[in-house]
Amino acid sequence: MDRIAVLTEILAANPEDSFARYGLAMEYSKAGQIEQAFQEFKTLIGKNPDYTPAYFMAAQMLASASRIDEAKRMLVGGISCARRTGNAHAQSEMTTMLEELE
Repeated sequence: MDRIAVLTEILAANPEDSFARYGLAMEYSKAGQIEQAFQEFKTLIGKNPDYTPAYFMAAQMLASASRIDEAKRMLVGGISCARRTGNAHAQSEMTTMLEELE
């Protein structure tokens, strides 16, 4: 069974599993399924707005797909999240990326 199928089954049993949802978004992203990945990232952030890595990985994926405005919005949200959760490293990385996209 492939990873997307396994993670989908996990989420069917426990839709609140943030780690599994993040994993599913990452697997979709790796497979080039940008829309599916973006929907999973948005669902994750909606359910767990303090899941800092989701913002950064979604922004990287969007930027690589030339969806720069969406990537910037994701980074702005991620920087706020990183400040809120005290994650200075993630805040620095996302700030640098945002500056590079300007």
